[in-house]
Amino acid sequence: MTLSALPGIPEIRPGDDLAVVIAAALDDLGLTPERHDILIVAQKVVSKSEGRFVDLSSITPSPQARDLAALTEKDPRLVQIILRESEQVLRHKPGVIVVVHRLGLVMANAGIDRSNLGPDNGREIVLLLPENPDGSAAKLRSRLEARYDVPLGVVISDSFGRAWRNGVVNVALGAAGLPALVDARGNPDRDGRTLKVTQIAIADALAAAAGLVMGEGREGHPVVHVRGVPRAAPEVTAAALIRPAEEDLFR
Repeated sequence: MTLSALPGIPEIRPGDDLAVVIAAALDDLGLTPERHDILIVAQKVVSKSEGRFVDLSSITPSPQARDLAALTEKDPRLVQIILRESEQVLRHKPGVIVVVHRLGLVMANAGIDRSNLGPDNGREIVLLLPENPDGSAAKLRSRLEARYDVPLGVVISDSFGRAWRNGVVNVALGAAGLPALVDARGNPDRDGRTLKVTQIAIADALAAAAGLVMGEGREGHPVVHVRGVPRAAPEVTAAALIRPAEEDLFR
């Protein structure tokens, strides 16, 4: 398997056509996509292209947001957006609010970001997650497949903290054209025993691998081309990676 960061991805702005941007970067690298190649695309550039910005000056915090802001030492306006993007607040302490995002993701601060947002022209802006990451992946995949006339996969990735573990790794928020989750239950292991719990998070594994190439700070490599991943199962979207609440022992 090979992973190649695409060079020259410009600062993405609302309305930019990511398929065109990615195709230009592939050309610059001398890469022509082949059957079942995969593009790992950072959530941030997807959200930017979809205009998922919010200007904090436009936000009036509610009493609930002000109370939670006082407990977490956060800007009440930011807390208001966190609450707006969330279904439930699970935990909080100074500096962090862990929520169930409206997409079902359990994450810190509803995935709202303030880093590497480009020129803000004096505004206090933050960036939200895509409205529908699987849908965003499907649209981008469709555009790229039409251009290159081969079946492709797209994963939209974001960095996540994990229960009981320090550090962040990239995981899949959206996926199209690949099996995001492979259910191996019922298959035999090497000794012939039946697997009872094994489910393989293919899209998360690809996102984590691509994260090593993307970087987490100033590197500026938001798109990674992946080649050599075997197709082990039919297409499954990233929504399948979210564990149902009734099965989640960490909540």
